[in-house]
Amino acid sequence: MEGILTRAYYWLSAELTTILGFVLGVVFVAYILRQKRSPASTLAWLMVVVLTPYVGVPLYILFGGRKVNRMAAGKAPVYSAVAPRTAPALDSNAERLLRSYGVPEASGGNVVDVLETGEEAFGRMLEVISNARETVHVTTFILAGDEAGGAILGALTRKAAEGVRVRLLLDDVGSWRLRRRELAPLVAAGGKAAFFMPMLHLPFRGRANLRNHRKLVIADGREAVAGGMNLTSDYIGPLPDPDRWRDLAVSVAGPAAADLDALFRSDWKFVTGESVPAPRPSRALVPAPTPAGNAEGGRVQVVASGPDVDGDPLYESILSLIFFARRRVWIVTPYFVPDEMLLRSLVLATRRGIDVRLVIPRRSNHPITDYAREAYIRELHEAGAEVLLYRPSMLHAKVILFDDRLVAVGSANMDNRSMFLNYEVALYLFDEARAADVARWIELLSAGCTVYEPRPGGLREIAENVVRLFAPLL
Repeated sequence: MEGILTRAYYWLSAELTTILGFVLGVVFVAYILRQKRSPASTLAWLMVVVLTPYVGVPLYILFGGRKVNRMAAGKAPVYSAVAPRTAPALDSNAERLLRSYGVPEASGGNVVDVLETGEEAFGRMLEVISNARETVHVTTFILAGDEAGGAILGALTRKAAEGVRVRLLLDDVGSWRLRRRELAPLVAAGGKAAFFMPMLHLPFRGRANLRNHRKLVIADGREAVAGGMNLTSDYIGPLPDPDRWRDLAVSVAGPAAADLDALFRSDWKFVTGESVPAPRPSRALVPAPTPAGNAEGGRVQVVASGPDVDGDPLYESILSLIFFARRRVWIVTPYFVPDEMLLRSLVLATRRGIDVRLVIPRRSNHPITDYAREAYIRELHEAGAEVLLYRPSMLHAKVILFDDRLVAVGSANMDNRSMFLNYEVALYLFDEARAADVARWIELLSAGCTVYEPRPGGLREIAENVVRLFAPLL
């Protein structure tokens, strides 16, 4: 009798588990189909949920949320739905597109410097913090308690002790290794610290997926440092380090810094509920003189992306700029796992004679993305693009150079996570002098690269293309 009951129990458990898996699969398939995802992303999630529901459904609950996530919807939009201005500041297709999303137009009168090393960026960050008289706003994905991170924290603590209002916003996933007690001196001095979407919180859904990847150091809403550098010794420091990751940042003083400060204040209010007033106009920097012969000198446009932005202005403006490029599109990125539209735009640009150059690390810190990128860079290579593998150290910069007049520098990688999920920000520099600086920097990078050569083998190509099916999930 006991054996019969045991067999009946296992049979019933198996049946119920199968039915439950089927029901969950149907429910989440319907939910996925309702979301505004790219076809590739939709197909990848459908395959995972249908083929392995017991694995796919939990993964989707943790990582599948996009802009429909309720928590993300609770954040006020960064841009208001305003009509494009009839006379944009620049005769630029990209700016017209961005204005249609409510992105503020490019502002002139900015003093812009390209920070090519971690030592330059570290020194400039400390200088910006030191110059602050009213507020210091810092947001970063990773803050570590090492030499560099400790120095930044120490500088913030000293400014807080002087009466400057210091606010530090950290991503809870990126900065999970930071011990909370390391923030105690800052808080004791009068500064404030907060964590973006803490993981240990209910409801849990979507918190692992929607991360704040923006990296900003802003003083008084008038000068700032932005780019891809986190606040750790892997990225920045007082002295050169051959093992330091190669990255790029931008220093900007002027109206664009106020736009970055507005973005920070939006993030801060979402996390803490505190409404921070805008900096007083009297603190604004006097506009810089425009260089002779360059009517666009110092013109910067701040472009945010993420769940707090309606649509995908960053992604779509990059597509538009690739299609309208006339001479070159040079891309530097640590991870290259684009969607099909972005890849196709680069392939078409190459085939119409545009100088397309992709610089990526020979080996990144995420081996799975290195494997996933193979099918994409192989296709680019076969189309005639130049694919270069940087060897000296990890390459973490996120830069795109369009022709000779526009540079996009920011926090977004060339992958689906940065383009469609994370909270990101980029600075569009409409400045021929800065474009020349970045072109020279990319040439220096290229000197430390080897040319990509596809690895032969039919089985390998099949495996790469199978991985490509699931690349939208990375």
